Amino acid sequence: MESPHRFFTSKEGYRWYILGTVLVGAFMSALDASIMNIALPTLHDTFHERMVVVEWVSLSYLLTLTLLLPVWGRLADIFGRKPLYNLGFVVFIIGSGLCGAAGSVRSLIIWRVLQAVGAALLQSNSIALITQAFPDKERGRAIGIQGAVQAAAMSFGPFLGGILIHWISWRAIFYINLPIGLVGTVMAWFILPKPSPQKGERNLDYAGALTFSIALTALMLVLTQMTAHNWVSAHETTMLFATLIFAIAFFVIEKKHKSPFIELNLFKEQTFTIGNISGMLSYVVLFAPMFLMPFYLENVLRYDPQKAGLFLTPVPIALSVTALFSGYMSDKFGDRIFTIGGMLLAALSLYSFTSLQPDSSYVAVAWRLALMGISLGLFTPPNNSAVMGAAPETHLSVAGGLLNMMRSLGMMGGVAISATIYSKHMDKLLSAVTPATQALAPAARHIQAMVQSFDTVYLFMIAVAVVAALLAVVKKKGETSVLRKVEVPIEF
Repeated sequence: MESPHRFFTSKEGYRWYILGTVLVGAFMSALDASIMNIALPTLHDTFHERMVVVEWVSLSYLLTLTLLLPVWGRLADIFGRKPLYNLGFVVFIIGSGLCGAAGSVRSLIIWRVLQAVGAALLQSNSIALITQAFPDKERGRAIGIQGAVQAAAMSFGPFLGGILIHWISWRAIFYINLPIGLVGTVMAWFILPKPSPQKGERNLDYAGALTFSIALTALMLVLTQMTAHNWVSAHETTMLFATLIFAIAFFVIEKKHKSPFIELNLFKEQTFTIGNISGMLSYVVLFAPMFLMPFYLENVLRYDPQKAGLFLTPVPIALSVTALFSGYMSDKFGDRIFTIGGMLLAALSLYSFTSLQPDSSYVAVAWRLALMGISLGLFTPPNNSAVMGAAPETHLSVAGGLLNMMRSLGMMGGVAISATIYSKHMDKLLSAVTPATQALAPAARHIQAMVQSFDTVYLFMIAVAVVAALLAVVKKKGETSVLRKVEVPIEF
């Protein structure tokens, strides 16, 4: 029988220890993201703050995380992934402790930003560490396991958060990160491979990083403002113009810089570019029903918020189970069948939502949500594996950062687009008086308008899912990038 020490020190066994370490960070960051939302009403009542201020407890975290993912990814490619991943655990632990001790919503927002800095250090390196450690024939399986763990943490988060808030305090949802983070820190210190010496230019392209960050920040603010106002005002138009100007400046700088912030040659790889775009669209598709369904469950079916949160769990559960299967099978049969099939199944799932009625049973809702989770579970691990396989070894972390950044933009875009379409259609329906609607009671008329507005959003998202499927069709068969050189060996 092979000894545990021999298993650990062999390349075959060692990569699974690396995956285990990455899973700790993935579980912690996903748990924190899902556990936070259930605490917002409690924070509102505890600190007697306006909801527009309390919302920034979540928004500040998401904005900071998205902005820093490519920045930390580039620094990790230059200076090594292990030190930055270790630092991510430490910063996240400190941020969590300070969040738990916060005396006001405004101080909590500040410490959430610090927490997001740590989360960005973890997320920008996690998928790069997996890609570096696993060969092509096992990469999809490993990424599928990571996706399953993240989905499981997301489904467990609201349940755990409700228990901690009810029996202890809202502060416990942050303190729960401390023991998990300490375990991850120790594992990362002893298990993760030493950074390989980076040859060539080690200077960061500050001008490129600055222009990219400004353009990304302006774009994210547009999406958050659309969500709040359900309209593109003169203010949002100005920010869109700023996004365009700084994006152009970024591309001009990158073309001339010897060591660019983001290697533009990455986007010459069709698999990398199309995979990122379709990945973003997949999260737009997912977060439309995830944003609208609580309104349907609470305002139409009249479930209380705790029940509504529990009844949303079919999505992450189905996603988690399916991700294990699709990641493993894509290693054997390639990514295309799963990415195309996943998005077509998502379109079918969205179409099924349009048949929901004001008196539909929870079983009718649950299987539709599960179908959406299955579709994203089929799509995401194979797509992520193909994207990372198209990135060169020296740019794995920045590629992983961009992949996660596109996911965040998709989440924000899904909410913003859904809120805008829903609001406009509701206004139109409620302002239009017909003999049929005039005969209805005001409450019944409002519910009917809500259901019809939901259907309008779902029909639009079907088109988005079909576009993502078509992109997967035209994408070349996933292969390891021609840009990737000989694999860098793992050092102990």
